[in-house]
Amino acid sequence: MSARAAARVEITHEVGLHARPSVKFTKLAKTFAADVEMALAPEGPWFDAKSIVKVMAAKAPKGTILHLRASGEGAESAVNALVALVERDFDEAAEGEAHVRTA
Repeated sequence: MSARAAARVEITHEVGLHARPSVKFTKLAKTFAADVEMALAPEGPWFDAKSIVKVMAAKAPKGTILHLRASGEGAESAVNALVALVERDFDEAAEGEAHVRTA
């Protein structure tokens, strides 16, 4: 039987899952062998979290609950890593501070 994992996480990033966060999200998802899917509601529709087109098309604003699920090798690690990325606001606060320091 294949490994499975699921989680939900709220988007707290000010502008939601826009271009830069979508790229970071899909790049991270692609680092895992597991099939990773996301949805904006627990009943779906579910779509491939490794597809930048599908993730950006979700147009998930701040306050949206992302539902994540993965199956296969590394499923739990994939879900945990994606949840952590969303909880860190896609690492954009740290990058913003870096831009300020180097400006």
